[in-house]
Amino acid sequence: MQGNLPPEAQEKIEELQDLQETAQQVAAQKQQAETQLTESQNALEELDDVDEDTTMYREVGELLVKTEYAEAKDDLEESVESLEVRVDTLEKQEERVQEQFEELQQELQQMLGGAGGGGGPMGPGAGGA
Repeated sequence: MQGNLPPEAQEKIEELQDLQETAQQVAAQKQQAETQLTESQNALEELDDVDEDTTMYREVGELLVKTEYAEAKDDLEESVESLEVRVDTLEKQEERVQEQFEELQQELQQMLGGAGGGGGPMGPGAGGA
């Protein structure tokens, strides 16, 4: 069917496909950051139950390296803050990509005379791929 479309419409379709791919990449990055955030938050909570004088080790590559309680706590707090910012940034990026997708989809539908509509909103997160 794409062979019968005007070049402008074909370009819009390619842009939609690119945006869908971008949306999938952003969603994967966000999921990974959310997982890391949850793990860091859980580790920080567990640290509250540990006596400050307890010998602690952190994983560095494949090695366990001795560390101090305060240093471990500071590092985890910093990690949580950084990951919260990362997740927030990715959520905003996800929203922008979704908006761009919807705008482009409307442009394409107008270009094609409104044909192909009626199927409900199709967004990069709506599946279908």
